[in-house]
Amino acid sequence: MKKILSLLWASFGFVALSCAQSKPYKVDEKSVSATLQFLTSDEMKGRAPGTPEMDLAAVYLEDVLQKNGIKPYFATYRDTLSNYAKTAYNIVGVLEGTDPKLKNEFVVIGAHYDHIGVAIVAVNGDDIFNGADDNATGTTTVAELANYYGKHKTNKRSILFCFFSAEEAGLLGSYHLSEKLRGQGFNIYTMLNFEMTGVPLGGENLAFITGYAKSNMADKFNEYAGKKIIGSNEFEMKYQLFKFSDNYPFFLEFNVPSHTLSTTEMSTFPFYHKLDDEFEAMDTKHMTSFIQQMIPVVEKMVNAKTQEITLKK
Repeated sequence: MKKILSLLWASFGFVALSCAQSKPYKVDEKSVSATLQFLTSDEMKGRAPGTPEMDLAAVYLEDVLQKNGIKPYFATYRDTLSNYAKTAYNIVGVLEGTDPKLKNEFVVIGAHYDHIGVAIVAVNGDDIFNGADDNATGTTTVAELANYYGKHKTNKRSILFCFFSAEEAGLLGSYHLSEKLRGQGFNIYTMLNFEMTGVPLGGENLAFITGYAKSNMADKFNEYAGKKIIGSNEFEMKYQLFKFSDNYPFFLEFNVPSHTLSTTEMSTFPFYHKLDDEFEAMDTKHMTSFIQQMIPVVEKMVNAKTQEITLKK
């Protein structure tokens, strides 16, 4: 009888463990808030490249990658920019894919972590451009994707996690890295960038994609999500935002689908490059929900048997 009971308890324990392991992954809003608060704090003084504060941000992001078992792609996580007057770094990590063949293809997931620093003239005692939406939110999104893949390691393709510097100086970090990678024969499938994801877009779409008509990425993402979550944006098309974020250098160097996702309606958002772009203006519940919905979409992109996302002719 004791043996039977022992077997029953063992069986029950196995079922309980299996249920716990199969529990759906949940993005932690506290984790989202913690990263966002750190990057946007006044102590960071606007995260201008080449400053001690930017170095603190680099250390923070290196720690995110390291604790998730995401290795440096180069000798260290720091990829020193060759095209910036001061010493500035991209932070670059790689998580090798699990499929023997697909792991030789890379998906680049990125966001820029720099901002514009300190104002010459203070307004109401505030002179720090905290850069919450632009782009501590995109940086936080990529950090949370690193948290997910670091825990689950379900990526068949290899993922290059990139935190770009000197974007505000003219996409210098992504220009430097994309050129460097192409020179090394880097085998890229696609590039996905996140920029300004801190407030809800409004309307029918969760986010808009830059360069909507250049590839089928939006269509595939909607297919992967099982509903329409990604669309175009009138402001983006009018001002050709496709060319003004870190996706663009990868498009130029590799001629592969390279896009930015954003949830901020630029025509109505009042804080772009303003002193009021601070943590308190961000919606962390929205951010958490956005990241949660993006995880299965990114998962299907990374694990697709063939290169389903293609440029449009």
